[in-house]
Amino acid sequence: MKKSYLLVAIGITSIAFIGMQKSGVEKIEKYFAKNVHVKHAAGALAGKTGAPGEPNCTECHAGTTQDGTAQHTFAVLQGLNPVTNYVPGATYNVSLQLATHDVKEGFEATVLDVTNDVMAGTFTGANGLGTQIVSAGGKDYATHTSASNSSSNQFWIWEWQAPATDVGPVKFYIASNKADGNAATGGDIIYLSQHLLGVNTSSLEENTQEDFNFVAGYSPEANKVFLTFNSLTVGNMYFNLVDLKGNSVFTYDLGESIIGENDEQVALPSDLDAGIYLVHFFVGNKAMSSQIMVK
Repeated sequence: MKKSYLLVAIGITSIAFIGMQKSGVEKIEKYFAKNVHVKHAAGALAGKTGAPGEPNCTECHAGTTQDGTAQHTFAVLQGLNPVTNYVPGATYNVSLQLATHDVKEGFEATVLDVTNDVMAGTFTGANGLGTQIVSAGGKDYATHTSASNSSSNQFWIWEWQAPATDVGPVKFYIASNKADGNAATGGDIIYLSQHLLGVNTSSLEENTQEDFNFVAGYSPEANKVFLTFNSLTVGNMYFNLVDLKGNSVFTYDLGESIIGENDEQVALPSDLDAGIYLVHFFVGNKAMSSQIMVK
């Protein structure tokens, strides 16, 4: 009889101990989940932009990524004017705002050359406008601050100094997070976008459209842009479609050109709004542009 009582007592003690263990683990898990989220409220960890070779915010936030092309209102500014090309060595303001909002929101951005391996220029400052600059692995990252992620109307501005020499087109990679403010990793939406910026053609030698006999035309029936040009060299071809606000709305990598006459076609997204757009086309470090009307 005493042995039975002893077994019952041991069983009750074991259950209580297991319950305490489970409760303790749950508390620890909740603590870390909450505090990791709060920590990131002061700025994203470096290297989470979704650029080639990098993860994105879903490493810490549950869910899948969404296309941020329409969500990210992005511009590179010279003074107050948006630009689609850069002058080597010049300093620009970069601005980002989300099209829709939630209780909390944050972002991280970097910019790489066309090899996607090297930082293109540097992020030189944040001007105190809701942005901080962090560096890791030879790259600069712009991200939000603990104060700037709490406003549903927040926009961010930081400074970018273009590469000192011509490196051809550069691409900004942006990841943003619309968070519901529940201090947990779930319920958030991650958006990714890419924005191509070319070299100012006036700063390059032998870089005129006449050299290439460049022509860009739009076919509403096929919803395609047809490109014709002559090339004296082989170079990587990049297509960048920009709206009149200076926002890059569609980019496409066409591979390598051939020497001589080139004829290329670029199918545009079916949901692209009708209107006037600028086609910026790059062959290596040579930049060309044309205006089209999308119907």
